[in-house]
Amino acid sequence: MINILNYIETKLKHRTKRKIITLGYVLAIIGAFILSLTNNNYVNASVSSNERFDYLELENLTTSQDLYQDSSVDNIRSLFNVVSSLVRHKKIVKEITVQKGDNLISILKNLSIDRSGANSIYSKIKQYYNPTDLKAGQKLSASLLINPQTEEIIEFYSLTLTPQLGERIVISLGNDGDYQVKKEKDELVQEINSATGEISGTLSQSMQRQGVPSRVINNFIQIFAYSIDFRKDVRKGDKFEIVYENQISPDGKIVKSGDILYAGLIMRKDRIGLYRFKNARGDVDYYTEKGLAMKRTLYKMPLHKCSRISSPFGKRYHPILKHYKIHWGVDYAAPYGTPILAGGDGVVQVAKYNGAYGNYVKIRHNSEFSTAYGHMKGFARGIAPGTRVTQGQVIGYVGSTGRSTGPHVHYEVVQNGRRVNPRTIKASAGENLSGANLNKFKKMVADIQTSYNTMFAQNNASQLAKK
Repeated sequence: MINILNYIETKLKHRTKRKIITLGYVLAIIGAFILSLTNNNYVNASVSSNERFDYLELENLTTSQDLYQDSSVDNIRSLFNVVSSLVRHKKIVKEITVQKGDNLISILKNLSIDRSGANSIYSKIKQYYNPTDLKAGQKLSASLLINPQTEEIIEFYSLTLTPQLGERIVISLGNDGDYQVKKEKDELVQEINSATGEISGTLSQSMQRQGVPSRVINNFIQIFAYSIDFRKDVRKGDKFEIVYENQISPDGKIVKSGDILYAGLIMRKDRIGLYRFKNARGDVDYYTEKGLAMKRTLYKMPLHKCSRISSPFGKRYHPILKHYKIHWGVDYAAPYGTPILAGGDGVVQVAKYNGAYGNYVKIRHNSEFSTAYGHMKGFARGIAPGTRVTQGQVIGYVGSTGRSTGPHVHYEVVQNGRRVNPRTIKASAGENLSGANLNKFKKMVADIQTSYNTMFAQNNASQLAKK
């Protein structure tokens, strides 16, 4: 019998093997127990049907030698101990923190998965997730069968990683012994939020005091970056209005701060109100309540946050060369590593170290406009000549390379081959809405205004600005 069990153990897959071995041991105990009863020379009377046999006596066999032969008792005790050891194996869920230098293959090998299995998982997971995106500090969850005394991993069941809240990649061992990878996604609920407040200090600080998430604040600033100079145009006492979405998981957590449906700025007597709209082609933009596109071709400032102008456009006394020289761009002082954003949609023409400019990027936006960025600490991942970028995409980080006296970004706008002042450029507007798109947009605007009219009532004295 033991030889047969050894043969089964070497031939079957982990999960099926364990079930059959356990069943075999149980059957062996029962067989040995019955055999011991039939061969018991010490029992002088049959057990009547109305007498109860306490099976718990198996756990105290040392006190039952007056009932059974020594050889039968030893067989039963040995087999019982084997089954008990199997039962004592424990299934756990173990949290794994990715350490510096870890990768998916090394993590899988630490979970007792052989090289072949790890490679199979790696190739399968790539259709849902790039394994090289694993970062130190990221949390993973593994379901395992272990020996609680030695903490040795007996069997791997599954590994779960969470690329973002509400989304999971699950690696599991199937009944066929092969590894399976699948993506799970929570059904998220859209929650509409709104906020308004008076601007005191910076716009970001004022919005944070009203509980608006940082990501939403950055998007709000980008929406107005085409036409508003936040350093000059926005003053203390002005107001903001915002309606935005949150995506809520089934357990009530905010998974993601979503799209801004309405963004408003009230500056003195004028209100600029912009509404998000997706047209029939699937293009998304922001429009005034009359369907006029507010979006401009280029940013006036290639940074998320308002920054100090350390050197304006035009003639200036050069701090290094010590003589007057035309400055063909605007310098924005900012801390080292501050993300630099593409001023508009376009294609990267240059991304290299360029003499006095230091690390330098030039983007062609259309037949009329190009922008250039100098003195970068370094380029963002993937930024190279020929790369297509979108407006607001991070292309590099503030530094002080080249001819520079401190961390800043040098920002140039080239129009028809001639460098112009980024602060005063009047780039062409986006496409205005018309026809069916306009009718659909106006209905959406009416719904938003009706729903939030009460909340923004204190701000309604201002007149909506006309473009």
